[in-house]
Amino acid sequence: MKDQTEKKLLEKNTNPTSMRILVYDFLEQQQTAVSLTEIENYFDKADRITIYRTLKTFEDKGIVHGIQENNTTKYMLCHDSCSENTHKDRHLHFYCKVCKQTTCKEDFLIPENKTQGYRIDEIRFFAKGICENCLNEGLQ
Repeated sequence: MKDQTEKKLLEKNTNPTSMRILVYDFLEQQQTAVSLTEIENYFDKADRITIYRTLKTFEDKGIVHGIQENNTTKYMLCHDSCSENTHKDRHLHFYCKVCKQTTCKEDFLIPENKTQGYRIDEIRFFAKGICENCLNEGLQ
């Protein structure tokens, strides 16, 4: 797994340091977006600033996308099609008011821009409600 992660980071012009590999592998295992604090809590002895810088580097290189949620940023891995110049983050980010989880809903897409003369680099498409799991469990 380490070799695979190193390869992915190198493909994104990112030096595969030990912390970057660990953070990438952690994010790859997540089904929902996670905050800096959640990542920091997972890595018991890691420095918060190092994790923060890793996430910022990943965001700059098109490895993760940050999702603004109230006053917190949560992170999820990007698709391989994202790059340093533009994130292909054209889907809905959904926050469940019951379980407090944020997920990417790729079945809700924003259409591509076909107009010439400008370039959209980032779109924030965010919704709050109750997720499928909480609805099915009758927690609403």
